[in-house]
Amino acid sequence: MSSTELPEKRPAAAPPAPMPRAVRVADGEELRSVELPGLTLTVRSRPGVRPGLPPALYVHGLGGSSQNWSTLMPLLADQVDGEALDLPGFGDSPPPDDGNYSVSGHARAVIRLLDAGGRGPVHLFGNSLGGAVATRVAAARPDLVRTLTLISPALPELRAQRTAWPTVMLAVPGVAPLFAKLSRDWTPEQRVRGVLSLCYGDPLRVSDEGFLHAVEEMERRLELPYFWDAMARSSRGIVDAYTLGGQHGLWRQAERVLAPTLLVYGGRDRLVSYRMARKAAAAFRGSRLLTLPDAGHVAMMEYPETVAQAARDLIADHGRS
Repeated sequence: MSSTELPEKRPAAAPPAPMPRAVRVADGEELRSVELPGLTLTVRSRPGVRPGLPPALYVHGLGGSSQNWSTLMPLLADQVDGEALDLPGFGDSPPPDDGNYSVSGHARAVIRLLDAGGRGPVHLFGNSLGGAVATRVAAARPDLVRTLTLISPALPELRAQRTAWPTVMLAVPGVAPLFAKLSRDWTPEQRVRGVLSLCYGDPLRVSDEGFLHAVEEMERRLELPYFWDAMARSSRGIVDAYTLGGQHGLWRQAERVLAPTLLVYGGRDRLVSYRMARKAAAAFRGSRLLTLPDAGHVAMMEYPETVAQAARDLIADHGRS
């Protein structure tokens, strides 16, 4: 090379994308990834205390994850072999390849997981969005559901509570990215306090350790590039499900559920109205109703012992039928 020639300048390599931080796994839990065509699901397991216990599957709500069941699952480990999944785009599960975040899309993910694992029929639990998903699964595939426990299920309301409107607004195109921009200076602690005030009847029931874990999880989620898209599309999926009529309507499907059902409603729920408890009890044939006047939207996290006892009674009466 002559003195007038310059060495070839190579473009600087792009810095590698940061790896999302690991999700928390409580003592006694196991985490695994299930690969399905077009879909990858993270499943959190809480094995039963002895072999041969019937299987259970837990389905979280909008913005939640399988961690929402970490308090309840050990209380039922002597009754069931428990698994909780992260719905597509939530927790540690990546978005679905087809971008389908509808209630039916989430229900198909649950059905595919159960079919692939051959675990049905299961004792199926659902909270909020997960309650709507579980209702659709139980109506469409009664062979997969042994009992059904629904905690503040997101079933259609004619007059949604005013405190639920921010969730509804996320479904409007363009609102989620706008909110993300407007709230970019909020700290994870501020975000968690907002979520707790919305979801808990009494946020002071959350321990200091539980609050720190929630902040860590919020920090992890905010690093995910698809966080707001998953929230917005799933919110839109709930709104769309509320508008469906005929045999695809959620209330009509509730009437078709054959599995013995436990319904849990909180008197301080700011997202699903307490007044819907009576309508739900009439829709799900032969259902049991547990009302907790001081609970909010996530009774399984606020009053896990009470919810566990009601679920134990249901499982004991119908667990092996």
